[in-house]
Amino acid sequence: MQSEDARYLKRKVKGGNLDVHPTEKALVVQYEVEATILGEMGDPMLGERKECQKIIRLKSLNANTDIASLARKVVEECKLIHPSKLAEVEQLLFYLQNRRKPNGKEKREKRQVKPRDLTPFEGMEIDEEANINNIDDYVELLYEDIPEKVRGSTLILQLARNPDNLEELLQNETALGALARVLREDWKQSVELATTIIYVFFCFSSFSQFHGLITHYKIGALCMNIIEHELKRYDLWQDELQKKKKAYILHCGM
Repeated sequence: MQSEDARYLKRKVKGGNLDVHPTEKALVVQYEVEATILGEMGDPMLGERKECQKIIRLKSLNANTDIASLARKVVEECKLIHPSKLAEVEQLLFYLQNRRKPNGKEKREKRQVKPRDLTPFEGMEIDEEANINNIDDYVELLYEDIPEKVRGSTLILQLARNPDNLEELLQNETALGALARVLREDWKQSVELATTIIYVFFCFSSFSQFHGLITHYKIGALCMNIIEHELKRYDLWQDELQKKKKAYILHCGM
């Protein structure tokens, strides 16, 4: 194709799915851009499609926000969202308004994530910053002993908590398969390990386009098994505690 033959560029934007951001007060809009180069006679000469996403941050959203009004404003100002999706926007905003806040203040700006920001539960501490280019090294740790598995899964969690990394992680079947295998085989050996890996898959579950991944590795069923086991163990602890209390009372009363 000669450059002088290309006279026009036709650009078409098609809106897609809506979802909530996994960590921020924000909506994620999926859309597709189709660009076609037309010749002098209007015939298509070259075309390309690209899937994109737009993040709509809602800094003013709080417990007192009028959800209906905010939803209308979002739809009016974002041309990627069709007016027919107003009810869906309201539902997503209501979810964000009532979503439980994580412990501590998380600053999720467009920057490198610092390890000290990633402490979703007490006990998980690591003085190392994850890099998506080192994912193969982190996967190798999942084939070592429990401490190394905890470290490897924690580094992968750092990556998964950044939505920009989820697509690339999704393509790494070795990493996801290893995480699912370790969770299935070793969850009884380490609560920290199990919680970290579940948190990784939770990051994926926050976006509807990744739900197939959760289903494929049967994470939901596995989580239910883990919860059932922990509840039974809790009941056993309670029974044992009551027995010790009764024994102590009898002992003191003698």
